[in-house]
Amino acid sequence: MLSIDLKGKVAFIAGIGDDQGYGWAIAKALAEAGATILIGTWTPILKIFTQSWSMGKFDESRKLSNGKLMEYAKVYALDASFDKPEDVPAEIRDNKRYQEASGYTISEVAAAIQKDFGQIDIFVHSLANGPEVKKPLLETSRNGYLAALSSSSYSFVSLIQHLGPLMPPGSSALSLTYMASERVIPGYGGGMSSAKAALESDTRVLAWEAGRKWGLRVNVISAGALRSRAARAIGFIDQMISYSEANSPLDGKELSAEEIGSAAAFLLSPLASAITGAIIYVDNGMHAMGLAPDSPSLQLQQPATV
Repeated sequence: MLSIDLKGKVAFIAGIGDDQGYGWAIAKALAEAGATILIGTWTPILKIFTQSWSMGKFDESRKLSNGKLMEYAKVYALDASFDKPEDVPAEIRDNKRYQEASGYTISEVAAAIQKDFGQIDIFVHSLANGPEVKKPLLETSRNGYLAALSSSSYSFVSLIQHLGPLMPPGSSALSLTYMASERVIPGYGGGMSSAKAALESDTRVLAWEAGRKWGLRVNVISAGALRSRAARAIGFIDQMISYSEANSPLDGKELSAEEIGSAAAFLLSPLASAITGAIIYVDNGMHAMGLAPDSPSLQLQQPATV
């Protein structure tokens, strides 16, 4: 029987802030397979995250199949909007939520990982932010649009630029996208659909460039809707999940974070050694649909009664 064995491998998952999102589920799946877990947490919530962990608030979610709790080897403050210290504007640097942290730019985190662990074998990009995500694209400002691309797509490029030299041949990188990259999702605005489209395009180019330069595999999972903290910020996640349950090929099935974790563990393991530059859909088949079966327009009209 095939099994995923990641013992001796070091995995850095960027973008975990609680125990609800896909990043957490991927970290847990990798821990189940034996990987050493490193976490990158957005700088302003680092203290909240580490306190919640130490106080046992995540203990139920940390349980592995063997009864032990998932552990991390180290957690790093990370703001992937900035590549190096001189990029950080004064208003951010002097913000009280940043003053207690240091070394949180991409180049500094990569250097810290190299110093602490020498190399990594797995990199997961679970980062996305669109400050104007609730605005239609027609109402999105230039700053809001560029912020979405910076945080949600260019951050993947920059992190691979800096982490690639630390990853031996055969290592793997993975990011997370959403169907809005190629289909219209009303309400998913602020340039976030553009950022996801860029992320998918960059995945293909990075698969070529990082593959030839470092022997690195680069893939992306297009995940379905999940009730994560980030998704709830959009404002209509419950409706999105209900729509998917009603219209996906797997009728009535709600997607779980664990299913994304399992798919990610496979893609990041040697079992997927020939897969790179791919978009893998883990969404109950929703991406395949071109028509909503539950649409009122498809319901047969009842004959009028006299």
